[in-house]
Amino acid sequence: MRIMLVDDSKTMRNIQRSVLTQLGYSEIDEARDGQDALSKVVAFKPELILLDWNMPNMDGLTFLQVFRAKGFKTPVIMVTTEAEKRNIIAAIKAGVNNYVIKPFTPDVLKQRIEETLAKCKAA
Repeated sequence: MRIMLVDDSKTMRNIQRSVLTQLGYSEIDEARDGQDALSKVVAFKPELILLDWNMPNMDGLTFLQVFRAKGFKTPVIMVTTEAEKRNIIAAIKAGVNNYVIKPFTPDVLKQRIEETLAKCKAA
């Protein structure tokens, strides 16, 4: 499965990559921000995107809105410190498939990925 990590923090991308590798995922690409991600999604064709909210150039919510407006159906999990209810609602309205609050455990990330893929497969 191809997974794209979109986060301005190299440390956070490394943590996510490490967890995903432990879970058996090996096809992983990274983007520094929403603009970088948009430039890579067509070529990489991710089957899942882990998306940070707060990034320079293009934040995660804007990326999600543009991504969905272009017709992409790829499952997106927002992985962020943004825990306010209004932000979660905004992400849901923009088309996010699931939500993980930082900091997270490997078990929580695994659970959210499994839930998201199961929901998307059923739909």
